[in-house]
Amino acid sequence: MDASTNAWWLGSLSVLVALMPLSFSVSLHAKAIPALLLLVAGLILLFSRASTRARYRAAWPIIAVCALAVVFTALNIVGHGLGWDAFDLPSHILLYLGTAAVFSLPLRMRWVWFGFSATAIFLGIVCIVQHFVFRIDRAFGLNGGDWGAIEFAMVLLVLSLIAWLQLFYAAGGLLQKTLHGLGAMLALYGAMLTQSRGPLLAFVPVLLFMLVIYAGRTGRRLHALLLLVAIIGGSALAANTVHNVSVPAAAKVVAAAAAPAINALEPAKTDVAPKAATAAPSIRPSVASSPPSVFVKRFADVGSEMTSYNSKTDARGAIRERLEMWHTAGHAFLDHPLVGVGVDQFGVYARQQVAEGHANAAIVKYEHPHNEYLDAAATGGAPGLLVILLIFVVPFIHFTRHALHAPYSDIIPACVGVATVSMYALCGLTDNVFYRAMPHSLYFFLVLGLAIWLGRQKSSMEVAPLV
Repeated sequence: MDASTNAWWLGSLSVLVALMPLSFSVSLHAKAIPALLLLVAGLILLFSRASTRARYRAAWPIIAVCALAVVFTALNIVGHGLGWDAFDLPSHILLYLGTAAVFSLPLRMRWVWFGFSATAIFLGIVCIVQHFVFRIDRAFGLNGGDWGAIEFAMVLLVLSLIAWLQLFYAAGGLLQKTLHGLGAMLALYGAMLTQSRGPLLAFVPVLLFMLVIYAGRTGRRLHALLLLVAIIGGSALAANTVHNVSVPAAAKVVAAAAAPAINALEPAKTDVAPKAATAAPSIRPSVASSPPSVFVKRFADVGSEMTSYNSKTDARGAIRERLEMWHTAGHAFLDHPLVGVGVDQFGVYARQQVAEGHANAAIVKYEHPHNEYLDAAATGGAPGLLVILLIFVVPFIHFTRHALHAPYSDIIPACVGVATVSMYALCGLTDNVFYRAMPHSLYFFLVLGLAIWLGRQKSSMEVAPLV
């Protein structure tokens, strides 16, 4: 392969990798094309290049854990006599075990990070349009509908962290820093417009950890502190712009019914023409003209819902329903500690508990308990809980070790790995992070690909640039 062909080959693969986060975030059928092309290229590399296979061996702990997740799911399905529909998402891991091989090449990582930040900008703008133009209270992106707002927020915040890491470490010109800066800020603001509490709470400690690593590796402790203050302060100011913008139909009916009574209370003004009196209600503040701030209120509601939760009498509301689902998932684990109730069977178990009077009817609509760890324990027993812990712990240790001790050229991919795993592990405490294809695909694509990237054996002929 001559130099020009090699450059075209590497450039094409780099563009495909850069497009992957965008392909996960849209619902078009064409989104499968980049993944398919990367899979074909990965399989060719895996079977034709000894160096690629050597990098898989170097990353064997993460490869083994991901393969274990696939095998365990298959055994669980067979053991419980379930249909193979439940194997759909876990089978995607096999796809990303293949696409990871392209990370054994010296990809144009600057293009990859540009593509990720461009996706962050695009998705952030989508959130802004949905909220302010289409009057949607909680932006939800382009894949998954309004039920996917939480997972979409998590994906946005991962992209935001990746863009922040480019600003921390990458050496580049004004255009490069502007692109990454916009990606970091717009993705973060887009996540705020989803009004998803769990991912936003997880973002803070992950960002802090990234800045601690940055301060330790560069010695710029004051710079790291100023960055933290600027990001958190700017985020707090941006949070004040998040309001509920839609006017529910019920509110309109109540307002219309109350208008005559309000007008009757007004003092009579004989010097005002009758038409002016009838126009008076139109100048009153309304929900649409002065929407209340909801961001702080949503966080404040957490405490009140937790203290007022009662499984028998008061289990309605986002937090109370989570507590009820967690309670039910705990019972599922205690009832079936070794094998669980079966993959994707928590909803069936919960409805049985409701029918028997052991759980509140508020949770009958849910298929998963909004906690990745409890879901694994309930559906897979102790082995299932062990698998999900390994999926987070093993990559976290692997990437953190590289972030703290690897050569400077590996800092960005290592920190991206740490940030991704940390976000998912923390978000898993309050939601199912692998329930939908979008977050599931992003996690395994990045974790497996970056593990192969960091496992590469450098030579004078094959060293990828820092960015």
